[in-house]
Amino acid sequence: MIAATAVAGYRVRILPTGLSLLLFAAALAAAAGGVALSAFRLIRGATSGSPMSITSLGGLAIGLLILLVPLVTVAGNRRQARGLPSIHDITTDTADPPLYIDAVQRRVPGENAVDYAGDAVARQQQAAYPDLRPLLVDEPVAAVFARALAAVQGLGWEVVGQDAAAGRIEATDTTFWFGFKDDVVVRIRPDGARTRVDVRSASRVGLGDVGTNARRIRTLMATLTPAQP
Repeated sequence: MIAATAVAGYRVRILPTGLSLLLFAAALAAAAGGVALSAFRLIRGATSGSPMSITSLGGLAIGLLILLVPLVTVAGNRRQARGLPSIHDITTDTADPPLYIDAVQRRVPGENAVDYAGDAVARQQQAAYPDLRPLLVDEPVAAVFARALAAVQGLGWEVVGQDAAAGRIEATDTTFWFGFKDDVVVRIRPDGARTRVDVRSASRVGLGDVGTNARRIRTLMATLTPAQP
């Protein structure tokens, strides 16, 4: 119940990030305690020849279920984070990152700033994700903008702003489990006879992103890359 309250409270913006995570950690600690107590009772009953307790079995099952999802998630994140820098703002143009405009209004005090951190982050990104580059397309800007908007919507991201004249699309992607939100901005502009697409994806909370923002950019860029003949 506490775990559900922590997740739901954060998702609907009733609870701040710190308190939600604290409540969630308390729920995990209580679940671990319940698992230990239930296991102890089952072992004691088995050694004494007493019938197996349905209550203890139920408590063990519920506690393990509460612990299973976050433990698997944490283990997966740790594997993904190996060798990756603790940065949360990724872009295909580190020299002139696309600017957030509409997403600024959606951030609350305590969340990460929207200002790009500069050369220090750029160097770490380039070392970790050297494949992230602008996309150049032999199509008019208007056509690429329309395809990019459709791609963002097709990925299930919430479009929070769009300006065809400026070539800007802003969207928010929400994680499944805890409802963490990452903001994305797509910038589309002419580059000589071609159209250039740049993407920036940044997490609202946390220092590192275990590669999530880079994967999100790759996914969108793959969708926009024309098929080879």
